[in-house]
Amino acid sequence: MQRVLKAQVTSQAEILGTIQQGLVLFVGVGSNDTVEDVNYLVRKILNLRIFEDEVGKMNLNIQQVAGSILSISQFTLYADIKKGNRPNFMQAAEPKMANELYEKFNQGLRMGKITVATGRFGTDMQVDFVNDGPVTILLDSQNR
Repeated sequence: MQRVLKAQVTSQAEILGTIQQGLVLFVGVGSNDTVEDVNYLVRKILNLRIFEDEVGKMNLNIQQVAGSILSISQFTLYADIKKGNRPNFMQAAEPKMANELYEKFNQGLRMGKITVATGRFGTDMQVDFVNDGPVTILLDSQNR
């Protein structure tokens, strides 16, 4: 998760999603992930106070700053590079399950009255953004 001033995702020169102030989320779905994991992450992301208030303290959540989210599916977050020099992705969820959980994740964020732009699942994409801070936070539903 990265706090941004603006972000855009494209694929083959087609703009798929664009936001102004908010968060870019690189979302990996693991083979052991469940709807419970999705719900945990949605709650955490909507409530994390990582935006600055009027005195410069991280004290506001994304809803309080009327921010948006750019959600990008990224199975490469599950790369295992322990052996050899080529990553394997055996810990990533199968595409059908991953897409279902990714869609539930985005729906959950939207239920928080947040504008959510997305890339296209399973597609090579280019992501451009201006990191704000920088503030980059790793969220893993397995580490609660």
